[in-house]
Amino acid sequence: MPTPQPRRLALPHNEPPFRLAPRFGPRMLFSRDVSSGGPTTSASPPRVLIVEDDFLVSGDMEAELIDAGFMVVGIATSAREAIELATTEVPHLIIMDIRLEGPSDGVEAAIEIFKSKGIRSLFASAYHDAETRRRAEPSAPLGWIGKPYPMGTLVAAVRSAMRVVGGPEPQAE
Repeated sequence: MPTPQPRRLALPHNEPPFRLAPRFGPRMLFSRDVSSGGPTTSASPPRVLIVEDDFLVSGDMEAELIDAGFMVVGIATSAREAIELATTEVPHLIIMDIRLEGPSDGVEAAIEIFKSKGIRSLFASAYHDAETRRRAEPSAPLGWIGKPYPMGTLVAAVRSAMRVVGGPEPQAE
């Protein structure tokens, strides 16, 4: 008796063997082949921590900063989380909102982070009155951006603040 042969799926000649829905298919990621002799960058990208309790705002911030060549090392929604992320991820600078989840605010977090790690904050908040600015002085603020603001303003302020702290220049994507 002959050995049964596996059946092959017959596809029309103009059809690829499979199709993925463009929106739901897996995304392929490729690493850079440094052995090819192409230019590489030895400097690491500028590292930024976002501290913002509004999910939509932090998502917009993250997307704009990544597009501008920054590395977002994390997004914190509370002062406690901001302190933990700053300690473990060691960003060059922090974009800090004032009103956060939990009992502590962004000013308290910025002061604690500056005292323990020397990392400075760029405040991006609707709360930037004289009393809040006075409270934040011990954190050596890099600047203040009043909400609402266009994302281009945020990126420009982060670029400027990065120069002040001596961080690397972002590499445009």
